[in-house]
Amino acid sequence: MIIIPAIDLIDGKCVRLTHGDYQQKRVYHDDPVEVALQFADHGIQRLHLVDLDGAKAGAVQNLRVLERVARATSLVIDFGGGVKTIQQVASVFDAGAAMVTVGSVAVKQPALLEEWLMEFGASKFLVGADVKDQLIQISGWTESTQETVFDFIGKLLGLGVTQIFCTDISKDGALAGPSVELYRSILASYPDMHLIASGGVSSLSDLDQLQQVGCAAAIVGKAIYENRFTLRELQTWIETH
Repeated sequence: MIIIPAIDLIDGKCVRLTHGDYQQKRVYHDDPVEVALQFADHGIQRLHLVDLDGAKAGAVQNLRVLERVARATSLVIDFGGGVKTIQQVASVFDAGAAMVTVGSVAVKQPALLEEWLMEFGASKFLVGADVKDQLIQISGWTESTQETVFDFIGKLLGLGVTQIFCTDISKDGALAGPSVELYRSILASYPDMHLIASGGVSSLSDLDQLQQVGCAAAIVGKAIYENRFTLRELQTWIETH
């Protein structure tokens, strides 16, 4: 199972929110590049870079940070937050991202997503399924839909999307453990999919559980910043699994 640390950006700084609430923000580091370099030094190969300013504004805001991280490291970066146009998609790739992360667009404008997939290739996109009570949430988790996560994932797989990350909002940033049963249910419906778990990881044993369920990767954020385990311990976990 691949471990993908997350760096969430506000004002160019490394932050974490609780349950996606901008009022519950904590700044962990002023320089995301230094954080990314620490990850790379400990055997990490992927990075989930989230432009929270962009998500809120509806347009990419932290492209410069992406450029700096991509230049300073060899991490395979997925970047998202406020990507709304094909021009912005292109600019994110030009800035050094290997993949663009999309969320609300996939729900609200599926035809636009199809256009992007045709233009750049489905493997270049990481689509987020943000979930509360098995229903898809959009717009930075401020809007609920009536679409189930199972129907949503089925549509994405039908479009050729190869990587999907699923975040249970009730778990995100709470360090209360991941939604193992949700992931188990999704993989029971779609056993061959590349499912990336996101939200709630608080210990290395949580990673063991996610691997046992069949998740292909796990995004880890707050547990690292709150020192629930060290990067050295995480590196050992990666090397032994």
